[in-house]
Amino acid sequence: MDLSLAASPSSFDLLLLNSHKFSLFQFNPDFSLKSKKPPTKSLFWRQNRPFRVRALNDDGFVLEDVPHLTDFLPHLPSYPNPLHHSHAYAIVKQTFVGPEDAVAQNIVVHKDSPRGVHFRRAGPREKVYFMPDEVRACIVTCGGLCPGINTVIREIVCGLNYMYGVDDVLGIMGGYRGFYSKNTINLTPKVVNDIHKRGGTFLCTSRGGHDANKIVDNIQDRRINQVYIIGGDGTQRGAALIYKEVEKRGLQVAVAGIPKTIDNDIAVIDKSFGFDTAVEEAQRAINAAHVEVESVENGVGIVKLMGRYSGFIAMFATLASRDVDCCLIPESPFYLEGPGGLFEFIEQRIKENGHMVIVIAEGAGQEYVAQAMQAADERDASGNRLLLDVGLWLTQKVKDHFTKVKKMEINMKYIDPTYMIRAIPSNASDNIYCSLLAQSAVHGAMAGYTGFTVGPVNSRHAYIPIARVTEAQNTVKVTGRMWARLLASTNQPSFLNSNEMLPI
Repeated sequence: MDLSLAASPSSFDLLLLNSHKFSLFQFNPDFSLKSKKPPTKSLFWRQNRPFRVRALNDDGFVLEDVPHLTDFLPHLPSYPNPLHHSHAYAIVKQTFVGPEDAVAQNIVVHKDSPRGVHFRRAGPREKVYFMPDEVRACIVTCGGLCPGINTVIREIVCGLNYMYGVDDVLGIMGGYRGFYSKNTINLTPKVVNDIHKRGGTFLCTSRGGHDANKIVDNIQDRRINQVYIIGGDGTQRGAALIYKEVEKRGLQVAVAGIPKTIDNDIAVIDKSFGFDTAVEEAQRAINAAHVEVESVENGVGIVKLMGRYSGFIAMFATLASRDVDCCLIPESPFYLEGPGGLFEFIEQRIKENGHMVIVIAEGAGQEYVAQAMQAADERDASGNRLLLDVGLWLTQKVKDHFTKVKKMEINMKYIDPTYMIRAIPSNASDNIYCSLLAQSAVHGAMAGYTGFTVGPVNSRHAYIPIARVTEAQNTVKVTGRMWARLLASTNQPSFLNSNEMLPI
């Protein structure tokens, strides 16, 4: 491999870090930096992050890099990228991503502040580490449904075939356990041609079933050397374990993750695929609720939307609709009774407008529902907390309060479009986004990167260490401008003025 660099080798040593120790490695093959002098500042690292972090020069530039096959297979040969001969890419001024290209995590900086954290930019490289006719790739989907999964599957297959000439792609049926308990299906551009027009996943899915040793045994038995894993944070943590087992065995297998969650709660990336579609589809439910409550006396409509830990769908759907009077999300606690409570606001809004629409994320108010039902903390096979139906609970609470306490007749309408939203095909915006995600994953795997996930950071696709997207969940900042815009739009109380939650 070509390790020629523009600066002294000592300035390109890397730290491979974990919570206990670090050791020095050479930088991976396609990085060069035209720095006139080696860094004078200390190396940056963050504890408990099993990926490489390096301050590359003295202005605070930090690259959080992803693994490469040559890290543990140093003599792996490289080959010219087949895109050299692509008619499509012939018109591109710069076909290949430059070895120095990086994407900044924070686009807004202060004068004289450090440049901060960067990620390696996604895209085709001038050299690849797989011969197309030697590639046997596989694709697996895990976890819950989300609009766009089929588009990602289709574009991985078509990207491998059309851009790199790879013909051998397997679909692993039924999630992680499908590696060792289910049959596979051969995927070709013809087989997946129209699957993006359907909802769900063409490969079927499941939760749990992750056994890294069994999975890697199966990868070896089937002679698979590229693994594309589509799933949420639990799935991506599983992908990281698969990569570590592959590295331990010294296998030439590239492991690429494509992060999936309809809730948009994945850290680092701008947004998750399927989110735009979910917000768009949620408008139909909100509009239906608005029509219903506007047509009756004292109508109160409650629409429950997805959002286990993060209220992004509820927030964006509320902002887009302009027909919502109150939005309740997990990040912003609310209370029912007393001054500034939800009951008081509902009464006020009904007196003003004669009706009201409430949007509530499924994870909001779970502590109240659990208390009322005396429910135990149960979890699904993926480790996610099983949620109780906060929509039905709130509907009954509102109805009881106004009919029994206020002696006021109200017409309650409850709509739960959860599975309708999850099961639809992706819209045009998400289709394009899914295509870019899939192609970025393919380019990265062919270039020899492994143990990475892909996603847009400040509108530029990047290769991100898996640990970065699984270490924390992205949540709505209730002290941020977007939530302030929502409060201004609905004119609802912030529910932050009470010193304590009043009993319900």
